[in-house]
Amino acid sequence: MDHHAPPRRRTREIVLLCAAILAVAGAVLVLRRPLLMAAPACMAGRWHGCFDTFNGVVLMTLLAVPVALLAAWALARRRRAAGVPSAWRLSLAEVGMVHGTVPFLWMTLMPGAAPGTVPGRTSLIPLRDLLTMGPGGIIGNLLVFAALGFFAPVRCAALASLPRILALGAGCSVLVETAQYVLRLDRVSSVDDVLVNAAGAALAAVASRRWWRTRADASPDRPRPALVAAR
Repeated sequence: MDHHAPPRRRTREIVLLCAAILAVAGAVLVLRRPLLMAAPACMAGRWHGCFDTFNGVVLMTLLAVPVALLAAWALARRRRAAGVPSAWRLSLAEVGMVHGTVPFLWMTLMPGAAPGTVPGRTSLIPLRDLLTMGPGGIIGNLLVFAALGFFAPVRCAALASLPRILALGAGCSVLVETAQYVLRLDRVSSVDDVLVNAAGAALAAVASRRWWRTRADASPDRPRPALVAAR
């Protein structure tokens, strides 16, 4: 924890950490049955049945949470030693963006039943696919860039606005949909996926708004100036 931070800021950082832990615990509780289905393959280190399934990727993501927290702690400690303000918040944001986004990108780029043998497919009419996604599909698409939307404005003052987060989420989603089409993964590249992905990033940004960086501390890795002793 950043010992140089004011008490209120430290309290917010503790609340954020506790919320993340509770979210992980809740996800484990809700998804315990499908996760247990993938557990044998993952624990045996088998690619098939673990890293090529949604359940397996989610399980490995949850198991990697302690490693992610350790990485955030190591980054924060290094920043504190250099006198960087808000060391814990910045480090947690960087690790959170990666840990919360990469697994979803992996899942969205998983091939379908006939990769490479069927041409790329597109759905460019807005809201047409939204009616057929179902609750699970909508929630999944909202979560794809949720971690990016939550942590990016916390880490970078230049992204601390909803229009910019919307643009970031939409841009990243367009890249993913384009990759699905170009790589012929037997997936449908849909404009509705882009819309829901961007909405998920924006909603997550709203949730983290109280922790956003401001222009006043836009250079997070600049150490505090040393105090000059009075003569």
